[in-house]
Amino acid sequence: MRAPALPALFTPFTLRSVTLPMRVGMSPMCQYSCEVRDGVPTAWHHTHLVSRAVGRVPLIIAEATGVTAAGRISPYCTGIWNDAQVAAWRGITAGIKTAGSTPILQLAHAGRKASTPAPWEGGRGVRVGGGGGTAGDRSWLRSGRPGPRPAAAATADIGAVIEAFVGGAKRAIAAGFTGVELHAAHGYLLHQFLSPLSNQRTDAYGGSLENRMRLPLEVAAAVRAALPDHAPLLARISATDWAEGGWDAESSVVLAREFKARGVDLVDVSTGGLVPNAKIPVGPAFQAPFAARLRAEAGVPTSAVGFIVKPAEANALVEEGKADVILLGRPLLRDPHWVMRAAFELGVPYTSYPWPRQYNFAAAGMRPGSAW
Repeated sequence: MRAPALPALFTPFTLRSVTLPMRVGMSPMCQYSCEVRDGVPTAWHHTHLVSRAVGRVPLIIAEATGVTAAGRISPYCTGIWNDAQVAAWRGITAGIKTAGSTPILQLAHAGRKASTPAPWEGGRGVRVGGGGGTAGDRSWLRSGRPGPRPAAAATADIGAVIEAFVGGAKRAIAAGFTGVELHAAHGYLLHQFLSPLSNQRTDAYGGSLENRMRLPLEVAAAVRAALPDHAPLLARISATDWAEGGWDAESSVVLAREFKARGVDLVDVSTGGLVPNAKIPVGPAFQAPFAARLRAEAGVPTSAVGFIVKPAEANALVEEGKADVILLGRPLLRDPHWVMRAAFELGVPYTSYPWPRQYNFAAAGMRPGSAW
């Protein structure tokens, strides 16, 4: 007798050499938990990431990690610019792989949003000498918060940014990550170059859509060339600024198509984060239509993220072809075993998507209709 078909969420998905057993991943979420200025991940990062791998999340994307010291979002954010950071990440990636998951590192440069305090420290800027950067470390315009006026990057600085992303990608692989994600969303440096609201340059990196896309595409091409052929390359974008005159869905389709041409394997579709006055219609799966549009019009695999909470909702997005992968953020903070619960709620036998064998005694007794 043929076994019943698995829900779409529990079908495999392949990114280069990696075949995920199901279509759920952990969205990168900053933990602001390094010692000031060193960028070295800690035991907290190990527990935070590996526990979700134990919970059977097959794709773990580690938080926005600075490719330079000045490019960190906050002085407490992780880095990937030196050997000490590589060594610390190795223990974390080993734990993720031991639990059966694939670790990906999000490479980031915060640009004008650098030197932000941890969320629980309030909204003030971080002073230079206290772990903060300088005005020259930032991109073109203010981000709407206190602090020194950002300065436009010189052409020589742009070349250094590309090299920093390449160096970060190489170190990520040396640290045990299977692949990397480029952070081109949420108002950080690469997004700043994309949006006409933040990019007021008059050189080859400003003005037209082609020019504003130039730096993110150069970074993507350079990082792809530096990665092993088997290593997946992802890119997170904000598909719209949710602000008049800003970056929009039409431009995102073009960008996604160009990313694909440069070897990006999946576009991670988010929105917003550039300007403080954005009017965002937050609601269940409110960003998923953008993932669906890019998937259909750019012909690139996409992930959907944002207010996707219930397993049935996540499954429907995949089943309806709106996204290839569902990334979860806050739902996994609340429940590291969300995937196991999803299997239970969607009627997937634990033998079809195995729990950790050390936990099988808990799974084996569960039957349809019983309490989670």
